[in-house]
This record gives sequence, structure tokens and C-alpha cells, in this order.
Amino acid sequence: MHPTGLSPATAHLALPFFDPAHRDIAARLPDWANTQGVDESDDRAACRDWVRRLGEGGWLRYCVAAEHGGALPELDSRALVVLRETLAFYSPLADFAFAMQGLGSGAISLAGTPAQQAAYLPAVASGAKIAAFALSEPEAGSDVVAMQLIAIQDDSTPADGQKGSKFRLNGRKTWISNGGLADFYCVFAKTEPEAGSRGISAFIVERGTPGLDDSRAIAVMAPHPLAELVFADCRVSASQRLGDWNGGFKLAMRTLDIFRASVAGAALGMARRALAEAVHHARGRRMFGRTLADFQLTQAKLGEMAALIDAGALLTYRAAWLRDTAQGSERERSAAAAMAKMVATENAQRVIDMALQMHGGLGVKVGCKVESLYRDIRALRIYEGATEVQQLIIGKTCLSSP
Repeated sequence: MHPTGLSPATAHLALPFFDPAHRDIAARLPDWANTQGVDESDDRAACRDWVRRLGEGGWLRYCVAAEHGGALPELDSRALVVLRETLAFYSPLADFAFAMQGLGSGAISLAGTPAQQAAYLPAVASGAKIAAFALSEPEAGSDVVAMQLIAIQDDSTPADGQKGSKFRLNGRKTWISNGGLADFYCVFAKTEPEAGSRGISAFIVERGTPGLDDSRAIAVMAPHPLAELVFADCRVSASQRLGDWNGGFKLAMRTLDIFRASVAGAALGMARRALAEAVHHARGRRMFGRTLADFQLTQAKLGEMAALIDAGALLTYRAAWLRDTAQGSERERSAAAAMAKMVATENAQRVIDMALQMHGGLGVKVGCKVESLYRDIRALRIYEGATEVQQLIIGKTCLSSP
């Protein structure tokens, strides 16, 4: 139980989307999260601390499959949603630390060689290594194919990229979560620039590799360790190439698809916390001889907030269930994840805004929980596919239907 008496809602766990393993997470995680007491005044130090604690607590084991030290046989979207929803209720930074371990290593889980998986995934699960996913560039955010980071093979090496050859990476990545903190980056680069999406390959680049500068931190409105990565003749061996040659675009999209519903889960956690804070405040705030909760306008707003949360929740749980059970076509599953991400994040923004308004002047005071949630939620409508990108995915699916 939170010191203020606030705790996450649990009634939704009875829905048929969930299995006992997911309900077990939801039963155990709140008590653990509520006792951590991480100092978040320095987001980078706090992120390291959260990764360590999440690893020691066994929660990072849900970021990898059982054969690599994970808790479940394979990556499970519903487990990721429940974990992120619960963590975000208590600390959006804890959610961030957890999520990036999964997203940052997801491409290795999907396409890594046995040697790569053995070298990185157990360390991710224990918290011994911090992971990062390096896809975005200054001119390539939603338009991934516009990336300009180039990976060129040395002339003296075989043209097929087999072991023994070297690659030189030149260019930049930006908005990289865990930039400057990560022990390794899953980096996507053009290996055949004229081939568009069919000319991108992925590489595992370790921090400290000569030619990689990850020291350029980016300050943003909410605590969130970000940095720009600069590659200047950064040399990596072919053994660090990840997945199929020129298969990087598909690998990046597959990785994002698995974790997209979990972004919606994080939004739900923040929205549920905002609603809990609003209810707590309304019950205690007195005006005109009554509590704020006694006014019908307050009751109507709380009702709207609850409905917005549940609408996003049902789409989120459906998307995760479809992914885990392989129901429908891949296109349909992607559209479901896009709907979940779009609706949950947009609705969470509205819910948190209403909660802040209900707090009056207190809502904009630095240190008030709804004030920090107001800053935390904004990025979720952008990263891992902005709302407009989700709309395009959904619209194209509609047009492709009979």
C-alpha cells in the first residue's frame, strides 16, 4: 500500500486476457515497488539504481526468455504490460528502466546468434548490463528509412559480412534512451544505402568502442536519460552484426511491435495513478462547506476519467493477448497494438490533465504528483511511434481489408 493509501486497481486482472502468471506479477509487484525508496533527483543515477534493484528483485527476468535466465518460456506481451502498468503507477522512471532493458535487448532475443544471446541476455536479466535501442536520427524519426548512419565494410574483407570482416560506422543517432548509461547499443545502420528499407542491418556496439561518443546528454521536460550517439569510424566486427544481412528494418519493426502494447501499459499506469490522486484529493479537499467529492461536477469528471482509462485498458490487453496467442494475421496484430498505443496514451494525457485541473493551483506546484505525471506522460504520445504513425498503421489496415 502506498503511504497515501493509494494502490493500483486490480479488478481488470480477472479478465480472460490474463493467465495465472500475469496475476502473480500483479499480486507481488506493488509491495516490492512501494518499498524501494529510490532517490530520483538525478535521473541517470536513479536509472542505474532501478536497473540494479529490478535485477535483484527478479523483475528483469521478464525481459528475456527462460533459456537465457528469463522468468517465462518466451517474451510475453501481457507480462510486459502488467509490469509496466504497475511500475508506472509508482514511478515512471522505474518503468523506463525496466522497459529499456527489454526494448534494448529485444532484437538480440529475436535474432541474435547463440553466442550473442549468451553474452548479453543473462546480463540483461540480472541487471548486470544496461541495454539501449539506437534507431532514431536527427532526420529519421518516424521515417526510419531516412536514416543516414552508414556501415561500410573494409575493402580487405569478404563482401558477405562473414566472421573476420570489419565494419566502419559513421553518422549519428539521437533521442537514444539510456544513452551514456548503456553497456551496449543495438544500432541500426544503412549497409546498402540505395536499397531503402532492404538496405539496413543491425549491429551490437559496446560502450567504449573506439569511434563511439555517447557523452552528449539531452535534457528533456521529464526525468529520462537521453543522449546523442556519434559514430566516427567506429569499428565493429562481423561477429557483432545482429540478424540477417540487410534485415535490420524488419528486425527493428518486429522489436517495436512486441513492446508497443507495453507503452500503452505504461500510460495506463500513469493514468490510474492520476485518477487515484484525484479521488484522494477530492475526498479531502473542502470548499463551500463540503468536500470536492460532493460536487456533481467532480463526480462527472471522475467518471469520465475512469471510462477513458478502461477504454485504453481493454485495447491494450487485447493487443497483448493477440500478440502472445498469435491470433489473427500479423497485420491485424500490428493494428491492434497501434490502436492500444494511440488510445491509451492519448486518453492518459486527458486523464492526467483533468486530474491536474481538479487539484487547482496545487496541481502545477513542482513536487505534486500530478504535476510530474503531466510532464511524464507527454513523451509517450511520441516515442516508439507517434500517434500520427499509429493512425497511419490503423488506416492502412482498414484499407487493406476486404
